[in-house]
Amino acid sequence: MPRFNAYKRPDALKPLLALGDYIRGCGLEQSLIELVQMRASQLNGCAYCLDMHSKDARAAGETEQRLYVLQAWREAPFYNARERAALAWCEAVTRLDPVHGVPDEVYEEARAQFSEEELVDLNMVVIVINGWNRIAIPSRAQPGHYKPGKH
Repeated sequence: MPRFNAYKRPDALKPLLALGDYIRGCGLEQSLIELVQMRASQLNGCAYCLDMHSKDARAAGETEQRLYVLQAWREAPFYNARERAALAWCEAVTRLDPVHGVPDEVYEEARAQFSEEELVDLNMVVIVINGWNRIAIPSRAQPGHYKPGKH
């Protein structure tokens, strides 16, 4: 049962919605954005966001196979070097190490695949999905009703 509806406070959501608008137009590949949003939502255990982003990813042409094995992306041959760098970045930023933050090797891998500007944008993708996860999980947003393209 849902606890609260954050959309009843639209002014509170404006910054996240604006960041989402920025991300959609930043130039990063939509497929990459969806994979990162899916991975962060897996790490955080956000059923609502997993439902939403799996539907959006499929609507944008993502394959079932890549979505099914995303949790084990390191062992799967279905992701290119850029996607692997983005997923590693996503995991490191989502699970910030309390002592070391984001490891240097993860940063170096990301910089080999992303310009500085793209890395800023990728970081914003991770920030915004973690923010949405932290709204959906405590509010107990109910998965299953989302239709692709209805952000």
